[in-house]
Amino acid sequence: MKDQIVSGILSYGMSGRLFHAPFVDTHQGFDFYAVTERNEKKASGRYPHLISYNSVDELLNDPKIELVIINTPNNTHYEYSKKALEAGKHILVEKPFASTTAEAKEIFDLAKRVNRTVMVYHNRRWDTDFQSVKTAIDSGKLGKLIEVHFRFDRYRREISKKAFKENPLPASGLSFDLGPHLLDQVISLFGKPLKWVKTLGTFRPESLVDDYINLHLIYPEGLNVFLTASLLTANPLPAFVLHGTQGSFIKERTDIQEAQLDKEISPLDTLYGVEPDGSEGVLVTIDSEGNKTSTHHTALKGNYSRLFDAVYWQIRKGEPYPIKEEEILWQLEILEGDSINS
Repeated sequence: MKDQIVSGILSYGMSGRLFHAPFVDTHQGFDFYAVTERNEKKASGRYPHLISYNSVDELLNDPKIELVIINTPNNTHYEYSKKALEAGKHILVEKPFASTTAEAKEIFDLAKRVNRTVMVYHNRRWDTDFQSVKTAIDSGKLGKLIEVHFRFDRYRREISKKAFKENPLPASGLSFDLGPHLLDQVISLFGKPLKWVKTLGTFRPESLVDDYINLHLIYPEGLNVFLTASLLTANPLPAFVLHGTQGSFIKERTDIQEAQLDKEISPLDTLYGVEPDGSEGVLVTIDSEGNKTSTHHTALKGNYSRLFDAVYWQIRKGEPYPIKEEEILWQLEILEGDSINS
C-alpha cells in the first residue's frame, strides 16, 4: 500500500509484543519501522527488518518516524507524549492516557498547537464479548435498560514484579490498570454518568496500592451501571450482566485474541478472533403475555485491527478517531476523583 505510516513502538514488552507489533506489521497501512529495547533485543527474532533503538530519545529523534506508540509504564505516558509531540510525531497512547485530567488536557492542547494527532489505545472496544453486549443492546430486545454490571475478576495474590503497577506512583494500582478498560466500554455505550460513587480496596498481603475497585455510575432515566475489578476473586462471575424491562443478557469474558497473540497466531489467520463453541451469550426475553424465551448468541469475530484501521483513517484521511478526547477526560475525572476506601 502506498502512503504507509512509518511507525515506532516505545517498548517491546508484553504490550508491544502482543497488542501492537502484530498489527502494525500485518496492516497494509503501516510500515513497522522501529522499536526501543533497552536490554534484550528480542524483536528482531520475529521482525528482522526492524531498527532496535537503545533509548526512547533515539527513536523519537528519527525523522522518518511519523507515528509513535507509547506503551511504556503508566507513570511515563505524560512525559513521553509531550516529547513525541514536540518531536513532530502523531501518538497512540496506551491506557491510562495520563494520571490526571490536567495532564490529559495539556497533551491534547499541545497536539493542537503542533498540528499532530493524539489517539488513545482502547482495544477492548473490539473484544468479541463486548461486541456481543453492544449487539444485544442495539437489538432493542432488552427493552429499557435498568441495571448493567461489567466485571474484571482475577485471582493474583502475589505482588507483580512491575513496579509501576505496585508502587504508589502516579496512575498505579488496579483502578488505573483495569479501570480504564471498564470505563471506556461503558462510556462508549452510555456517555458520561450524571454522578458516581467509587470504592477502592487493598486486600493482598503487602500490597501498597488498590487491588479492588467498584464504581456505581448513575445515568438518566434510572439506569444504574456497576463496574468491578478485583485481584482476589477465586470464582469469577459473568463479566457482563444486563437487565432491562423486557429481558436480560449474560456473557462471560470470552475474547481469545490475547491468548492467540501470545501463541503468535497472526491477526490475518482465518480463525483469529473467533470464539470457541460454548462461549455464546444468553439472551432471555419475556413477551407481553409472559412467555419466556432463551436464545444463545454467537459473538462477532473480534479483531483489534479495526483500531489500527481507525488510526490510519485519522492520520491519512482526517476521519475522526472513535475514542474521543472528551471520553478520555470523563474517564480520568472518575478515576482521579474521591473514593470510599476499604
